Amino acid sequence: MERWQNRVAVVTGASSGIGAATVKDLLKANLIVVGLARRVERMEELKAQLPAEQQKRFHAVACDVSSQQSVDTAFDWIIKELGGVDILINNAGIFNAGQISTQNPVEIQKVLQTNVMGVVYCTQRAYKSMKERNFGGHVVVVNSVLGHSVPFMYGNDQPPVYSMYPSSKFALTALTEVLRQEFKGLSTKIKITSGSPGITDTDIVPEEFKGASLNSEDISSTILFTLSTPPHMQVHEIMVKPLLSD
Repeated sequence: MERWQNRVAVVTGASSGIGAATVKDLLKANLIVVGLARRVERMEELKAQLPAEQQKRFHAVACDVSSQQSVDTAFDWIIKELGGVDILINNAGIFNAGQISTQNPVEIQKVLQTNVMGVVYCTQRAYKSMKERNFGGHVVVVNSVLGHSVPFMYGNDQPPVYSMYPSSKFALTALTEVLRQEFKGLSTKIKITSGSPGITDTDIVPEEFKGASLNSEDISSTILFTLSTPPHMQVHEIMVKPLLSD
């Protein structure tokens, strides 16, 4: 991680779970970290618990990634105050339980807007910053095993409650590959990685799904591994599951 010291990393969904764990690990690795989340007060609470030296390198910025205007406002501040974006961790995501066949389309749209368009909005701004400075940065997309396969878990009398979540994550699998090809075709050295965790003990996971699960710190350590790879090496996809899972 030496080459990233004092570089700027942006982490979305930084108020809890995987995002908060990633913020902590990046700060320990001596990066300047910007946390983006709607619940800015949760990020301020996290900041207050950090060592004084790390507090100076952590910036909590209110941002709703489902809103392009909110994303642009946040990234405008980052560019103006910190000079650019070197790493982007697209972690923000939501899960609205239900069935697509009956759920309110507004709830379905919220998932797509946050989980897919949020990644698009943030990645466009990070790419622009990296490209303008001719910097070989790194974009990480926090995906899911549900972005590769949807397990059958219920009988006919108990329909699944995944709703749009797996579809949004399948979209991220394709989006990551399309962006990888674009970054290459546009003659950049920007890397992009899709990280797909299994069940992880975070706020958005319904209690009935929690059993043998990963910790947020497990996923953060995976993210830092991908960032620590040498410039000539790119991890396209990394999947992580609890030891006793299928």
